[in-house]
Amino acid sequence: MGTPARAKKPDSGHGGAPTALRRRFRPRGVGPATDPSLRVERRQRPRDVLGDYPQQAVPRRLLERERNYRRSLFAADLVAGLLALVLSLAVLGADTMSAPAALFALPLLAGLSKLHGLYDRDDLLVRKTTIEEVPKLFQHAVLATLVIVIADGHLGIGEVGDRQALALCGLLVSLTTVCRMLARRVAGGMSQPERILVLGSAEAERNLHERAAGRVGAEFVGAVPLERVGSHEDLRRLVGAFDVDRVIIVPSDLAAATDTPELIRAAKAAGVRVSVLPGVLDVVGSQVEFDDVFGVTLLGVRRFGLTRSSRAVKRGFDITVAVLAGLVALPVVALAAIVIKLDSPGPVFFRQERIGFRGRRFRMVKLRTMVDGADAMKGELAAQNEVADGMFKIAEDPRVTRVGRLLRKTHLDELPQLYNVLRGQMSVVGPRPLIRNEDERITGLDRRRLELTPGMTGPWQILGSHRRIPMGEMLKLDYLYAANWSLWNDLKILLRTAAIVLRRHGV
Repeated sequence: MGTPARAKKPDSGHGGAPTALRRRFRPRGVGPATDPSLRVERRQRPRDVLGDYPQQAVPRRLLERERNYRRSLFAADLVAGLLALVLSLAVLGADTMSAPAALFALPLLAGLSKLHGLYDRDDLLVRKTTIEEVPKLFQHAVLATLVIVIADGHLGIGEVGDRQALALCGLLVSLTTVCRMLARRVAGGMSQPERILVLGSAEAERNLHERAAGRVGAEFVGAVPLERVGSHEDLRRLVGAFDVDRVIIVPSDLAAATDTPELIRAAKAAGVRVSVLPGVLDVVGSQVEFDDVFGVTLLGVRRFGLTRSSRAVKRGFDITVAVLAGLVALPVVALAAIVIKLDSPGPVFFRQERIGFRGRRFRMVKLRTMVDGADAMKGELAAQNEVADGMFKIAEDPRVTRVGRLLRKTHLDELPQLYNVLRGQMSVVGPRPLIRNEDERITGLDRRRLELTPGMTGPWQILGSHRRIPMGEMLKLDYLYAANWSLWNDLKILLRTAAIVLRRHGV
């Protein structure tokens, strides 16, 4: 049976629903879209379908999408490898690197990517990113370069020097990363958005929708409580009625978690991809070790906080970034200071007491973006506060100056915090530095966030560039950041923050 073509999504005429649960859904493919007897009301939600009609999803569309990604990534690796080798041969010359040895590296790179699952991992992911692959791509580039160097030595054609080898390795890593990013964009453009059904609470679906919709090529069709999915047939009906490509299972408690294996089997039988949001990771983080004790699987959980050696590595990273960024930022800050003085009366810098490592207080420095005496105006504007939990945020804050809006939009107002980083009061990446009133509202185990030095940026800033995040979620992000800390994670957060700044998103 051929794959039914997708009908163009009709315009509901409502200009976009306010929440994921109020969106209008229209089933696609074989079923309601083609058979009037099976047609459902436009306001129908996934939870209303159970018991109406059976419908089996056709997995061929999923297979075609996955093939698009695999082929695009394979082509990207070959193109990147060829470009790197051509550039290297052009610069180094054919007498210093043999073409046969260089060309042998191409299938080696592709084979290593296949061995490490870099062509198949997109099948498992909702958010298909390249940055997570960079460590493995670096390993592949190093190994390919070693093969070329050793092969050239044995062939006696020439000798690749240290600088040439480093240049080749760097080209392989950078070009492969860029080509893979472009390949994912191309493959995503060739495919329809992945339609996702959440089996769990409406809150879980709304949270996933806010974080992912519009940014990962996903379309959330809604949520169904786990207790409503009583059998394999129920799930097949939902998958068929709403043309679902992926099911995300969100167990709400231990009882629901025990049903998860059965739901996974049912989803696989329906021909869709499955993702599971394990509640245990909210507490232990994602960096766990699977420990097989004679057939019994245990999770080895890392302790909270950083070891002394990790703190030393992180501090060295902070100093390096602060010095290099400070040299670039110095003329920018000087120019901004002149503009601030011309725009409004008051000091150039804004200093505010924040709570740092283990509760130590320090004065955080920023470029002034508000009128002088803005703190004294909080009482007058309390009614306009848009967030709870002791935090104070107003989208269109009247205290912000004209120049201040530009500085906030580009995050240039935060550059003086590099001074705090050099003094050891802040880190480049870390939890959000809170004022005293906000810190006093944090109690219990949540205060363990103080075991980390507050940062100029962090997970809270990346998510906050797209939406306001409440205090409770920010504390959870701080905890997971500490539980999963690594230098590579810090670098990823820094790169994502730089991307946000370049796109001029406001926080």
